[in-house]
Order: sequence, then structure tokens, then C-alpha cells
Amino acid sequence: MSLPPPPASGEPTPAFFLAGGTGISAETLGNMILGQFPGVPFHTRKIPFITTVERAREVVAMMDAARTGSVQPLVFSTVADEAVRSALQQTECAFIDLFGSHLDTVERVLHVNAAHNVGSVHGVGDQGRYEARMKAVDYAMEHDDAQSVKALDQADLILIAPSRCGKTPTSMYLALQQGLKVANYPLVEEDFESSELPAPIRPYAGKCFGILSTPARLSQVRGERRPGSRYASLPQVTYELRRAEAMYAMHRIPSVSSASMSVEEMAAVILQSMDNGRR
Repeated sequence: MSLPPPPASGEPTPAFFLAGGTGISAETLGNMILGQFPGVPFHTRKIPFITTVERAREVVAMMDAARTGSVQPLVFSTVADEAVRSALQQTECAFIDLFGSHLDTVERVLHVNAAHNVGSVHGVGDQGRYEARMKAVDYAMEHDDAQSVKALDQADLILIAPSRCGKTPTSMYLALQQGLKVANYPLVEEDFESSELPAPIRPYAGKCFGILSTPARLSQVRGERRPGSRYASLPQVTYELRRAEAMYAMHRIPSVSSASMSVEEMAAVILQSMDNGRR
């Protein structure tokens, strides 16, 4: 298949993320690849739950309609079903098979045929794991922003940070994706008067992980919530971040900055730290 000429300057390239399930994996992996081309504009669309050949043909027609003389759409697929995947591969777009191309290799190594189970990754294929994730989400919601300090002994992890550093989304991500029971505790004005941990989490220092930011970024985030306030002022956020950093250092609490990291990247750093002996 011949490729069209490069697109006109500024014209976005369509990128489709296809999946037989939720599309989380296709979107994540596809965006990782697209992220290697920071100067190229993309228009992305996720199409989940492609479970029949008929639906696959409808998707192919839609994707092919996006192909022009100057734009070649990209297609990232994690569809497991062989018949559906075969139908999708009939597209005139550039098809990147994120599933089937690697599945054959694993089958050869294991000498076992794959189940081609759509729900085995993000669905409820593993009922026990699914229930653990839901319980973890409930725990994270109950213990968000220190709404409850009960059952902290059951926590796998306690995130601590000054306000608006990203505790809540990180907690929810780790609960939903990893099934971890995560509490998060905000550091407030009185907590910065000493380098001691706040009393409710003091017995659980070994479970704590700190989040920081940069003064400029934290001031910007707080300013969107309370513009012109002392809470969002640069001197205030600088003071809080310095005191938090001193607290982490005193208690040997590992930390990560949310200033330039995605939730996924922060979660990976936290999980690595836990695997290195803090679980």
C-alpha cells in the first residue's frame, strides 16, 4: 500500500484506538507511541467494544473515510478475536496490531494456544482481582483527604502532600488499576509547624509516600481554585513545599514531584518504591 505525501503543515493526523474491551490498553500504548512525535498534531479517537465482524466493518468504513490524499490515519488495535481482527485489518489506514503480532510469539514459546479472552485484562475475567479492585476504590474514597483516619492499619499505602499536589487522582488510579488500598492525608498549616508527622499517620510512617511539586506549578493549580488568595500565593506554596520536603527527609519517606509527571508515571515510581521494600 503506497503512502500519501506528508500532511500539510498543522493538519492533524487521525489516530484510532480500537479494542474489543474498554480500550484502555490500546489508548495507553497508542499514546505512548504518538508521544514520541511531539511536533506532530494528532486527532485521536477511541472505539471500544468492537466484538463482531459487522461492527468491525462499520469501523473500517469510518476510518477509511478519514483517509485523504494528504493524511494517512493511524490505527492502534488490541482486538483479540481473530475474525474481528482480520476484518479490521482490511482498512486502508496504517494498521498497528498491538495484540496479535505478539500473541503468536508467546504461543510459540509456551506451546499453548491463547484463549483470546476479551475481558481478561480490564474486565471481570478474574473475579477475585476485580472484587479486590472495587474494594480498594471504596477504601480510597472513604480515606480521601483524611475524611476518615480509621483502618489506616489496613492501608497498603498512605499518600501525604500539601493541598493540590495530586493525592486524590493518584490514590484512585492505584486503587482501580492495582487494587491497592490507598489513603491520602493532606498536610495543613499546623502540620508545618514541626517536622513531625501528623499524629494520625505517625504510627504508619513505613507506609507513607510523599508528593511534592514546584512552587510555580502549585501556585498555578491553587490559583485556578482560589485566585488571588494567600492559599495560592507563591510565598505560601514555597513555604509549604519546603516544610513538606523537610518532613519527608526527617522520616525517610520517599517522594515524587507531580509538577511534570502524569498520574501513570507517578504511580509507576510509587510502585517501584513499594517493590523495593516499602510494601
